Amino acid sequence: MRNDHNKFFLLIAVSMVILGASCKVSKDYRQPDPETPLQFRGATYSDTAGIADFDWKVFFTDTTLQGLIQKGIDHNNDLQLAIKNMEIASAQVRYAKQLLLPGVGLQATGQYNRPSKNSLSGLSTGSFLGSDHIEDYNMSVNVSWEADIWGKIGRRKEAALAQYLQTQEVRKAVQTRLVADIAKGFFNLLMLDKQLQVTKINLTLSDSTLQLTKLLKEAGETTSLSVQQTEAQRESVALLIPQLEENIALQENALQLLTGQYPDSIKRWVGLFDIKLPAKFSAGIPAALVSRRPDVRAAEMDVMIANAKSGIAQASLYPSFTIAASGGVQALKASNWFNIPGSLFGIVTGGIMAPVFARRELKTNYEVAKIQREQSVTQFRQAVLNAVTEVSDRLVQSEKLKQRAAVAQNQVAILQQAIQNARLLYKSDMANYLEVITAQSNALQAELNWVAIQGKELVVMVDLYRSLGGGWK
Repeated sequence: MRNDHNKFFLLIAVSMVILGASCKVSKDYRQPDPETPLQFRGATYSDTAGIADFDWKVFFTDTTLQGLIQKGIDHNNDLQLAIKNMEIASAQVRYAKQLLLPGVGLQATGQYNRPSKNSLSGLSTGSFLGSDHIEDYNMSVNVSWEADIWGKIGRRKEAALAQYLQTQEVRKAVQTRLVADIAKGFFNLLMLDKQLQVTKINLTLSDSTLQLTKLLKEAGETTSLSVQQTEAQRESVALLIPQLEENIALQENALQLLTGQYPDSIKRWVGLFDIKLPAKFSAGIPAALVSRRPDVRAAEMDVMIANAKSGIAQASLYPSFTIAASGGVQALKASNWFNIPGSLFGIVTGGIMAPVFARRELKTNYEVAKIQREQSVTQFRQAVLNAVTEVSDRLVQSEKLKQRAAVAQNQVAILQQAIQNARLLYKSDMANYLEVITAQSNALQAELNWVAIQGKELVVMVDLYRSLGGGWK
């Protein structure tokens, strides 16, 4: 009869598990519709493929820059921390995958108890066992298992997996930012190099003008005031050199910091105007950002995590079913401990626990989880909106910087010619020193501005590459 009861009990337990497999109370995850526009503002043409699909080694062709980026990927501390977070999340996923399996434990105990002879326990022990002490030896295997009837354990697995995927996307996002920062820093360094070169050339020109003015004064064709004004203009140009050299050193230190190195100079064999980035490209379509851009993907993982936590909170409102079993050998004397089969024992229990009154805690947790899921959806849509706006801003900037660069280059050519004309007229006493100084000052400012625009044009292209999700491949 006892065996029939055990079989009946196990049959009920198995039936509950089979029926519970289809009893998920929460909804599976569905990606929120980001409702993106058909194309970016400022895009000349759209295509599903874009520059973000380029590996960073393909997008950045300069070998010095490639070396700096690789060094940053290998040694940047922020990126290394992101990788460690991935490893932690990976360990949590491995644990979550085992949640549906029963827990198994091994236990071995030994007990010696000598009660007082004048106590009820002592008198009972003596009369029952014929001994003044009690021995109890136990070795057992304990198994416990919770049936995932309402999908709570499955949702915990989903949450752990989504958190792991999120750490992957965060790592990618850190790398895209790192690659972009190193590239922008390198291009800014080349821009400062060019500005320093331009300033030194203009300083040489100012020295020549100052020498010419001194000769004209000695010939009685100009005054000492003109010499002083020309010398002051020369000093204003010389003043730019240590400032630019300081900026160069600081930029080198910043680049070394990004690559995980101590401050030092950076060797480079390329100039600003030698850098070539894709002249014609497609930014792709806005909808592609959802799958391509790491920070947007990380925001979507937040929605998946919140959805899984909402499912866990909802399943906690329902009863839980557990089965526990224990079996092994047990004896009152050590000599009989392993006397098989007499020392064998086994216990199987099953239980259902249902929340009755928890001061509304479980229901509140579920309501909060639903609200947090709605928050994560809003944050995901905001992340998509920010990404589309960033790309559109960079496209507009890129186009306008090209126009500005063309105007600035033409201005430099005009002012360079104006310097030559002013110097010739000055030698012929047909122009005064102020016209020469003004022409040189305007030309220097225009050339520095042109170089700055060229550098900014490269920086905007890097920002566009990053904002499209490029740099993690």
